[in-house]
Amino acid sequence: MSEGEPRRSIATVCLSGTLEDKLAAAAAAGFDGVEIFENDLVASAHSPAEIGARCRELGLGVDLYQPFRDFEAVPPARLADNLRRAERKFDVMEQLGCDLVLVCSTVSPEAVDDDELAAAQLRELADRAAARGMRVAYEALAWGRFVNTYEHSWRIVRRADHPALGVCLDSFHVLSRGGDPALIRTIPGEKLFFLQLADAPRLDMDVLQWSRHHRLFPGQGSFDLKTFAGNVLEAGYRGPLSLEVFNDVFRQADPGPAAVDAMRSLRLLEDQLGYPVAEPAPALSGYAFTELAADATTARDLTAALAHLGFAHTGDHRSKPVQRWTNGSTHLLVNTNSPAKRTAEGEADPGADRGRAAIGALAVESGDPLRSARRAEAMRSPILARERGPEEAGLAAVAAPDGTDVFFCDSGARDGWRSDFRDTGEPSASRLAITGIDHVSLTQPFDHFDEAALFYRSVLGLEPEEVTEYAAPFGMVRNRGMLDAAGSVRIALNGTLVRRGQWAPAVRDPQHVAFACADVLEAATALRADGAPVLRIPDNYYDDLDARFGLDPELLGQLRAHSVLYDRDARGEFLHVFTELFGDRVFFELVQRIGGYAGYGVANAPVRMAAHRRQRAAS
Repeated sequence: MSEGEPRRSIATVCLSGTLEDKLAAAAAAGFDGVEIFENDLVASAHSPAEIGARCRELGLGVDLYQPFRDFEAVPPARLADNLRRAERKFDVMEQLGCDLVLVCSTVSPEAVDDDELAAAQLRELADRAAARGMRVAYEALAWGRFVNTYEHSWRIVRRADHPALGVCLDSFHVLSRGGDPALIRTIPGEKLFFLQLADAPRLDMDVLQWSRHHRLFPGQGSFDLKTFAGNVLEAGYRGPLSLEVFNDVFRQADPGPAAVDAMRSLRLLEDQLGYPVAEPAPALSGYAFTELAADATTARDLTAALAHLGFAHTGDHRSKPVQRWTNGSTHLLVNTNSPAKRTAEGEADPGADRGRAAIGALAVESGDPLRSARRAEAMRSPILARERGPEEAGLAAVAAPDGTDVFFCDSGARDGWRSDFRDTGEPSASRLAITGIDHVSLTQPFDHFDEAALFYRSVLGLEPEEVTEYAAPFGMVRNRGMLDAAGSVRIALNGTLVRRGQWAPAVRDPQHVAFACADVLEAATALRADGAPVLRIPDNYYDDLDARFGLDPELLGQLRAHSVLYDRDARGEFLHVFTELFGDRVFFELVQRIGGYAGYGVANAPVRMAAHRRQRAAS
C-alpha cells in the first residue's frame, strides 16, 4: 500500500479453494487484509492461531471476522446462548489477531420487533467485546426480519450508545433496496466501523438469491459505487475498502486470477474516487491494427478474403511470419505462427481439423502509449515480455483475460509499429470505401465475461454498455459493448449464460472484425460480383424483416439479393453483411451506421449463427 492509498481488504468468501488457498491468492494479488468468513475457518485443518500466524507471514491483517448471526432482540434464554456463543467467537478472534466482528441483523423467528431491546442487547455484546479489546460492527441485511436498511441499523446503534459498537455498511444491502446513500453522510465517521463493497447487475428477483449468486466486483455491474463509497468517505470513514462478493462463478474459479481481478476492481474504484493509484487513461483514437493468428492453410483463405474486401498485401514483418494487409488507413496483420487450438473454455476443439484461426491481438491508437502502459501495470496488468529485433519498435502489450494481446500504439511516431515491416510496394487504396475498424467481437470464456469487461474498463478506459441477451441456436448468449468516449474503439464481448458443454456444432467460439463502410449495399454488390465468400442469409429473414419494418420494396429487394442484414433503433439504422467462416471461428463483417445508431445488430446474431452452421454442415 503506497502513501495516500487506502487499505484494501477482501472477504475469503469471494474466492474459491481452501482457506489456505484463499489467503495465498489474496496476498499475491497485493491485498493488505482479509475478512475471515467463518465457514472457511471451520473447514480448515489449521487452528485459528495457525491461520493468524499464516496471515502475518503473508503480510495480511485480519480485518474482520464474520458473520455472527441472529443475535439481537431475542428472549432472555436465547440471549444467554448468544452471549455464550459470542464469547467463544471472541476466543477465536483473539487467536486470529482480529478485533472486529460483524453482527448481521437478525432473521430469527424468535426475534421481536423492538429497537429498544435490540439496542440493549447489542450494548451488552459491545460491553463484552470492549472488555477484550474488541469491537462490534452491526450490519443491516437487505432481507433482515425487522432491520433491513442502514438507516434503521444506525438508529439502533445510536440508541445503544456504546463506543465499541458501530455500523458496517455493505453496498449491496444498501443499493439493492434502492437506499439513498446520501444519508450516510449524517453518520459520524467514528461510528462507521467497516465498509464492504460489491457490485451487481440490475435483476428483478428475490434479494437473498440476488445477493448469494449474482454479486460482482466493483465496475462489473450496474451499481453506482463511486457515489456510495464517496459518501462513506465524506462521512469520515478511514477503515479498509473491503470486497464481499458472493458469486457462483468466482467461487469455482482459480483463486489467483480471481484475486487479481478483485484487486483491479478496487483500484478502478479508487481511481474514480480520486486516489493516486493510476494515471488517467489516455484518449484513444481508433485501432492501429488487429492481428489474426492462423495456420498456413487458413491464412491463405483469410488473405484471399481480405483481397476481396479491397485489402492489399503491403508489408512483411522483418523477423516474424506476419503479413500486413491494408485498405486505405485500415490495417490487419496475419500471423502464421499457428495458435494452440482451444475453445474459449479451454477444451480441445472437435472442429480443429477445419484449420485454426483466432484474433490474437488488438492495437489501439493511444494519445500516450507509455502512459497507457503505466496505467495497465497500475491496474494489475503487467507488460508482456516480447522479443524484438534491433530495427523493430518497442511496443508495449498486456494480456486480456481471454489471452488476446492488447498493444498501445502511436502510428504517427517515427519508430512506430509500421517500422517493423518491409514494404512490398503494393498500393493500399481502398476500393470498397472501408473507413476503419468499427468494432472487434470476442467470445469470452464462461468464467471471464465480467472479468473481461472490467479489464477493458480499467486498463483502456472504455465504458460498458448495457448487457443484452438473446436466444441463439445453441443456447442463450449475452453481449456487452465496451467503447471509449469518442466511439472510436468498440469491443463487443460475447459469452454464454451457462457453461457450454460439448454440444456446439461446427462453430464454438466465433470472433470477428467488423469494418466500417461508407455504403454496405454498394460493397455487397461488388463482393457478389467478385465471387467473394459472402454468408448467405435465408429468405425467411427478409420476409420477417418486411413484416417488422415495412421497408421500401426496392431496398428490401437489394438487401435480399446481396444477403445484407438490417436493424433499426430510435436513433438510426444499421446495415451489415458477413463473410463465411475461415478456419474454425473467424469471419469478417462490413457495417454501415446511419444516423445515431450505436448498437451491433444483436437482433440478427441468431440468423448469422445459423447461417454459419449451415455453411459448416455443407462443407
